[in-house]
Amino acid sequence: MDATCLEYRLTEDERRQFDEQGYLVVEDAIPPLLVEDLTAVVDRVDSQFGVLQGKDAPSGFRMVIDFIGKDELFLELLDWSRTFAKVWGILGWHIQLYHSVLIVTPPRPSGERASKQRLIWPQDSGRLNNDLETKPRPRISLKVAYFLTDTTAPNRGNLQVIPGSHLRSRLPIADPDHPAPIPDAAFTDDGVSDPQGAMPIRVPAGTAVLFDRRLWHAPGINRSDITRKVLFYGYSYRWLRPRDDMTVDHMMDRCDPIRQQLLGKSSSGHAYTSPKGEDVPLRMWIREHLGDDAVVP
Repeated sequence: MDATCLEYRLTEDERRQFDEQGYLVVEDAIPPLLVEDLTAVVDRVDSQFGVLQGKDAPSGFRMVIDFIGKDELFLELLDWSRTFAKVWGILGWHIQLYHSVLIVTPPRPSGERASKQRLIWPQDSGRLNNDLETKPRPRISLKVAYFLTDTTAPNRGNLQVIPGSHLRSRLPIADPDHPAPIPDAAFTDDGVSDPQGAMPIRVPAGTAVLFDRRLWHAPGINRSDITRKVLFYGYSYRWLRPRDDMTVDHMMDRCDPIRQQLLGKSSSGHAYTSPKGEDVPLRMWIREHLGDDAVVP
């Protein structure tokens, strides 16, 4: 792993931002040339594997789940120096990539207005939110979103978030068919009802956004003339079953030990919960570079 990642370790201000707001913006995370190269690969992978989602929803988009094994260039962002130290700074060393999803959001057809159906506001991880009886729910995972297109303007399919909502287990949303607004709701110019405090993430291409899996978020509507392209890398603790099929075996022999850990390698099933040193080379790497205190739980 590139030791220059130590120059981008999580600062106390960044930790406070992430803990309090549930997300963190990393400017200039990837250089323009890499953005260009990744965009070309995304276009190819999307054309081969992209599946249309939400055709009749306000934000129709195509997605490719488990894209990580579709091209070796995607491995470069797996432990990317400007972001990965922040990932293990938040979650620690006992981590893996449990999910990867490529999302391409084309412009809506010219002249078409969004329906009055509101945006879909989930927390990540599905049943996990129902099965764990704690308040607030545990963090367990986070995502790093790499924006390959400019979303500094609104209405470009921007990622929508509600800062601080990761500490709330329920999210009141007004019913667009209800005769009167319900508290904690705001209305867009389309009459679409979304939660109070919702805001678009407006960032240029090359930006990374880390966000807590519990942060209530939504895919925005693209009314622009550009196609929004984003890569999402989901990191979790190793004991969480991967969300994807993780078709990465063909890449393992070309990965260093830390990348192999992130892609799911383990000496046994038992080692996912009680790892040996060989199962978590990231722990050894952090200890070698930062000392014992850096790997204390």
